[in-house]
Amino acid sequence: MSFKAFTDYLLLEKNYSALTVNAYENDLTNFYEFVKDEYETNTINKVNYAQIRSWIVFLVEQGISNRSINRKISALNTYYKFLLKIGEIKINPLAKHKALKTSKKIQVPFSEDEVMTVLNSLYFENDFEGIRDKLIIELFYSTGIRRIELVELKLTSVNLDNKTLKVLGKRNKERIVPLLASVVQTLNKYLEARCNLESIKDANNLFLTKKGVKIYETLVYRIINDYFSLASSKVKKSPHILRHSFATHLLNKGADLNAVKELLGHSSLAATQIYTHNSIAELKKVHVSTHPRGKK
Repeated sequence: MSFKAFTDYLLLEKNYSALTVNAYENDLTNFYEFVKDEYETNTINKVNYAQIRSWIVFLVEQGISNRSINRKISALNTYYKFLLKIGEIKINPLAKHKALKTSKKIQVPFSEDEVMTVLNSLYFENDFEGIRDKLIIELFYSTGIRRIELVELKLTSVNLDNKTLKVLGKRNKERIVPLLASVVQTLNKYLEARCNLESIKDANNLFLTKKGVKIYETLVYRIINDYFSLASSKVKKSPHILRHSFATHLLNKGADLNAVKELLGHSSLAATQIYTHNSIAELKKVHVSTHPRGKK
């Protein structure tokens, strides 16, 4: 079953990223395979809610988390809304569906000491990969950009004169983020090392592998995990945790929530407010330790 009209709609009209569109297509294909096997149908356009519910039960029995199931159902719901829009169906079978309950996960950021231990350490080799890896960590921590945003950075994204970085975020929304002087210094060092690569295939992309091809998301994750494993005992060590640390540390120092929202590329304050949990905890600690009656 082809979902091309739907994926074209997501890419061209809704401006979804290719990564998101691929995820949606995979979810739809998985559901199609399920109803084809269970109900011997060659389409998912005419299924009812009971059939969708049986897929949900199947996913639960497979050990899929409620959060992941909700994401899959969200993809399916978006598809049915598209079919309604173009007149293919008259009723959305998911119109009255309620998402499965999920527990809120508290993301534990790296401490300032943990980040500084990595950045000020001798962990980085003085070669292309070592310089690149340090720059990646510095960029995550000093700008709060997302992993996919870092992967998609171009050479033209960097403005060394103004010390800024043009970032293409969700829904192709551009934002300009400032670069610290220390990051510009590492960036210049990286660009010099990049020029000395034996061959460069993806010349437009800022971050490359040592083979000269565009860096990929799993490698970026591995870089963060490997270096922070040397300095942190936290269970989760990922680019997102470093982004989380960026926001939390700014808020701990008194940064304005709206300013942090703009730097992160959030569309609403609600998305940024999840980072205030840790800053409030820090404020409580400071309050108790500094107030005249705090230790009484």
